[in-house]
Amino acid sequence: MKKQALILGLAAIFSIAVFTSCEKDEDSSNEISKMTIAEFASSQENFSVLVQALTKADLVDVLNGSGNFTVFAPTNAAFTALLSDLGASSLDDIPLETLESVLLYHVLGEEKKSGMLENGYYNTLSQAYNGYMSLKIDLAGGVMINSSANVTTADVDVMNGVIHVIDKVLLPPSVVDLAIANENFSILTDAVVKAGLVETLNGDGPFTIFAPTNTAFQELFTTLGIGGISDLTAEQLIPILTYHVVSGNVRSTDLTAGLVETLNGSITIALSPSPSINSTSMIIATDVQGANGVIHVIDEVLLPAE
Repeated sequence: MKKQALILGLAAIFSIAVFTSCEKDEDSSNEISKMTIAEFASSQENFSVLVQALTKADLVDVLNGSGNFTVFAPTNAAFTALLSDLGASSLDDIPLETLESVLLYHVLGEEKKSGMLENGYYNTLSQAYNGYMSLKIDLAGGVMINSSANVTTADVDVMNGVIHVIDKVLLPPSVVDLAIANENFSILTDAVVKAGLVETLNGDGPFTIFAPTNTAFQELFTTLGIGGISDLTAEQLIPILTYHVVSGNVRSTDLTAGLVETLNGSITIALSPSPSINSTSMIIATDVQGANGVIHVIDEVLLPAE
């Protein structure tokens, strides 16, 4: 009887402990759900540098406001690593306009919990020219952003959106950065490097890039009877690559049918029945926006007239 009573007593204590623990977790969750994004960040020691940055950039009111935002929130360690990489001693060394652009690049204007995210590009609230800069989500083995930052804690549900904690500060990308972060552009990236065009395309621009996929390049190699980029010289690659570049930030809504000047001659754009270039290369994705230009994806490498 004593043994049975002891067992029953322990079971009762365990039940009370579990109930109390669940009650505390539920209370904590309820408290967080009543906070705005800015309020939650301010309550967490690990986001103190993020809060300083938001305050300096005058963005606290934005993230205290109504709406449904998604914030990819870098930790203090992520900001410390960024300052080290930049050779900066503090946030005061970063120009205000740059800081604002960087912070808004971590914010989506819609709520996307981890289960709602898909592979592909999302528009942030960071503006460049006549568009909003894109970030790329990859879900293989977790949530990765721009092939560089990992989501370490997901789905902090707050009053005006959701927060995902990340381990690296995201910097607004150039068109080259966007290409590097997408494995489907690895051959294009190799070609740009070999042709010595990285510095040019990392410049102020703006540029509009009609970017062939790896499949498009493989088809070109087959047509030319070569094994890959290694079989082409920089002198051969430069006229091909510059034939894919248009001056200006020309988004899909600004494309017009007819002749368009590239950095190496004219291409012919058709908008119907489907958007295409030179009648053979289809535009299969549009408006991947970077800090210095925009990328439209095409399914065939364009070859300039000799």
